[in-house]
Amino acid sequence: MNGILLIDKAAGWTSSDVVVKLKGILHERRIGHSGTLDPMATGLLVVFVGRATRAVEFAEHDKKRYRASLRLGLTTDTQDITGNILETKSVQITEEQLEDTLTRFRGEQMQLPPMYSAIRVQGKRLYDIARKGGEVERAPRPVTIHALALAGREGEDWLLDVTCSKGTYIRTLCHDIGQSLGCGGCMSALRRTGAGGFSLEDAYTLETVQRLRDEGTVESCLLPVDSLFSREMRCTASDREEARIRCGADYGTALPDGTYRVYNEKSAFLMLGRAENGVMHTIKSFFEV
Repeated sequence: MNGILLIDKAAGWTSSDVVVKLKGILHERRIGHSGTLDPMATGLLVVFVGRATRAVEFAEHDKKRYRASLRLGLTTDTQDITGNILETKSVQITEEQLEDTLTRFRGEQMQLPPMYSAIRVQGKRLYDIARKGGEVERAPRPVTIHALALAGREGEDWLLDVTCSKGTYIRTLCHDIGQSLGCGGCMSALRRTGAGGFSLEDAYTLETVQRLRDEGTVESCLLPVDSLFSREMRCTASDREEARIRCGADYGTALPDGTYRVYNEKSAFLMLGRAENGVMHTIKSFFEV
């Protein structure tokens, strides 16, 4: 069983929990994911099954899209509503003031990682240090907020649509917006709506995957691994060229320089390749062995 499985993760599950559950459902030990979601977050988790796990490294840097809930006036140690309350303030912020503040958080910027994160400092996870009441100096990291829009309001929370680079902490973004407004803020909910070219609309719950497995139709959920590279050019390898690909050897090509999805003459996806100076090189192979 090989392919990409889009999962709609429920709250309370870690991304690793999802992988373990799927290994049991699919009876497949080779399962991985790109882009960890915190337990409180829900939404799209892109899962790779079987030989498709070879593609995880190419998905990790994809842009991610989120719907986040911002609660102003509340500051916590985890920067979300699951943490201990550090400060509360009354809020007199208008929609216009919030819109104006959001402009400062679009584009490239430096973001200070939260203490409650899995980043290692001197061999220790930051969240392990934080849970013991400690705090260490962290270096800000470059992130890019490609899009940040106010999407309305739900009760006391403001809804934000965010498209961002790998490594962006949405709860830190909410915290920083609150600090910029002078009233404090935290993230009260988070749902990932997209990753790269994949959308939450096409995702399955674990319960649905289990049902389809029981019905014997679970493979219908799997997307082909080459769907991850849909933006790359496509080419077809001859039988002779396919033989060289399967041996890990380069071969001559008249194709322009660039990255290609390479298929055999039966339209089976063989590899992601790179044409350079008249030679096709293997970036990563995906044929069955």
